[in-house]
Amino acid sequence: MNKTMLEKGKISTRQLTLLVMLLTIGDSILIIPSSSTHYATQNAWISALIGMALGLLANYMYSKFAKLYPKLTLIEAIQKVFGKWLGTILSLMTLLFFLIVIAGSMREISDFVISEMLPGTPIPAILLLFILIVIMATRLGIEVIGRAGEIFTPMVVILFLILTVAIVPQMEIIRIFPILEDGIKPVLRGTIPITAYTFLEPVVFLMILPYVDKQQKITRSFLQGTLLGGTVIFITLIVSILVLGPDLTARDIYPSYNIARRISVGGIFERVEAMIALQWMLTFFIKVTLYFYAFILGLSQLLKLKEYRVLSLPTGLILVALAPLIAPNYTYYGEIFDNYWVYYVITFGLFLPLVLLSVVMFRRALSKDLISRN
Repeated sequence: MNKTMLEKGKISTRQLTLLVMLLTIGDSILIIPSSSTHYATQNAWISALIGMALGLLANYMYSKFAKLYPKLTLIEAIQKVFGKWLGTILSLMTLLFFLIVIAGSMREISDFVISEMLPGTPIPAILLLFILIVIMATRLGIEVIGRAGEIFTPMVVILFLILTVAIVPQMEIIRIFPILEDGIKPVLRGTIPITAYTFLEPVVFLMILPYVDKQQKITRSFLQGTLLGGTVIFITLIVSILVLGPDLTARDIYPSYNIARRISVGGIFERVEAMIALQWMLTFFIKVTLYFYAFILGLSQLLKLKEYRVLSLPTGLILVALAPLIAPNYTYYGEIFDNYWVYYVITFGLFLPLVLLSVVMFRRALSKDLISRN
């Protein structure tokens, strides 16, 4: 089936860079400082640096996917490599992964809004309003999503810089010491959530790479976007430790949001937590929209539909019902997030692409060997 029947739009490599950056930031800016500091304490900033290095390697692998599987999305590559039956099963599992990421992310946003901004608001009302905007963006296509990334990026960067500079007077460098007091093991454990949730979730771009206009520049775009997004997460994490200390950062559900509450410049510029909320909403919207787009596009390819947009509304309604059911409360959700979900992300964000790349490289090497023998 010709993919252009499903998506005729294209995005530039610049838009790809910005989308990778925004998705890397995603919800990590709120939840990663707490999760990583829980294990690595005041050394979580080292975990962030290690995670960024591993993330650059993972995203370099993703960028090579377009070269080894030209014009194929992840779902199409799975079916090509594994055949009809096994390929269909693995494709459905991958699509389920996309769906659960969306449902979990929507659960996060509803919990955040209810606990921090609009207490007492019904969860379905928040989810419905949010998913309608996501559906609208998805139906407009990948070009509009790419342009949205261009519009959102200056806003995210400016808000981030304002908040970081404004909180500098409250930072205390002593809070990151002693370094490696308990050895390297806690630091490596703290690296796992950062690597998985921040740098492996861009695997979703394997559904979008065929629609990038300059394929030869994809590697640079991927690495630039990963580095920019990873830098934002690193700064957010180290600022959280320098301002709150490792203990309070680990106990707080949304450390970066509560840091914004502490900002006070001259008694005029204060209580600006709405700015961090806006920054998070923008990056969060890009993440959910990209995963939503990848899910309905992949499902359409699997079902051999001629139009992917017909799946957007029913999928959105399913997610509104699924998101509140994914966990009975936020404590349970956090437990699953820290102890189990990480391995699910590693399976589809690392092992699956690695297998697909290994298969095509093995086949090419075998083909060259046969040619040389003949």
